[in-house]
Amino acid sequence: MGNRVTREDFEWVYTEQPHTQRRKEILAKYPEIKTLMGPDPHLKWIVSGMVFMQFLACYLVKDLSWKWIFFWAYAFGGCINHSLTLAIHDISHNVAFGNKQAKWNRWFAVFANLPIGIPYSASFKKYHIDHHRYLGGDSLDVDIPTDFEGWFFCTPLRKLLWLFLQPLFYSLRPLYVNPKAITRMEIFNALVQFSIDLIIYYLWGLKPIIYLIAGTILCMGLHPISGHFIAEHYMFLKGYETYSYYGPLNWLTFNVGYHMEHHDFPSIPGCRLPMVKKIAAEYYDNLPHHQSWVRVLWDFVFDDTIGPYSRVKRLCKLAKES
Repeated sequence: MGNRVTREDFEWVYTEQPHTQRRKEILAKYPEIKTLMGPDPHLKWIVSGMVFMQFLACYLVKDLSWKWIFFWAYAFGGCINHSLTLAIHDISHNVAFGNKQAKWNRWFAVFANLPIGIPYSASFKKYHIDHHRYLGGDSLDVDIPTDFEGWFFCTPLRKLLWLFLQPLFYSLRPLYVNPKAITRMEIFNALVQFSIDLIIYYLWGLKPIIYLIAGTILCMGLHPISGHFIAEHYMFLKGYETYSYYGPLNWLTFNVGYHMEHHDFPSIPGCRLPMVKKIAAEYYDNLPHHQSWVRVLWDFVFDDTIGPYSRVKRLCKLAKES
């Protein structure tokens, strides 16, 4: 099973998250960055093309053998679905239709959700706000593993298993760490999603449904694209809680690799985040960043000093109490 990692608790800090101050400094020096904020006019068309591509794939795989169903789910469909989850991430920041059309963003996220196979977008939006507002916040930021995850998944084999089970932990952790009431949008999301699933099943049988859901689970687990889950906020260097990645997989993931820039300016769509780095280069060029998401996964599994405990945590006061 390997050696136990040396870290036995999270990295507790008693300072505010760094993104707020850096945002103020950058905007004071480069006010033109405000012009990058606002909707991405191309996002809705790209996402729509991906959704219909997956519906076409459902028709094409309906008669394949099971081994090919799972192969294409991992090699192709899951990549599209993972990319759609990251489109939903962008849409949750209202960059599809703008802040003045918030409901259109919510409805479009439900549409983007359809190939994923299970309702996701409304619940993600509900919790993702807290991830930005209370980054690392104890019992508030559900992106942080639980104490059990940090304690148990502490050897290479167990960490490998944890990576494979990431979709399960991301789904169940919020219900344990910070349960919230079910919203009407979540009900709407579920009704629309399961209705489309039933239609696909009626038209083409079970295999397309398995293709969609298996792709989602496999490619959000042990998969090169899933390296971004670890790369974004796991503390590979002491004192740094957010990291960017500037490699080619950003082309498939709506530039989610520009994560330092995203947390500094969450209202700027992914397509314009490279411009943030270019304009304010002196704020980003000297910060540690990742070269490869595959290398991130390798180091996470085999480096005994890195594991689910490798996260910064802080005590945060609820915004309404401040």
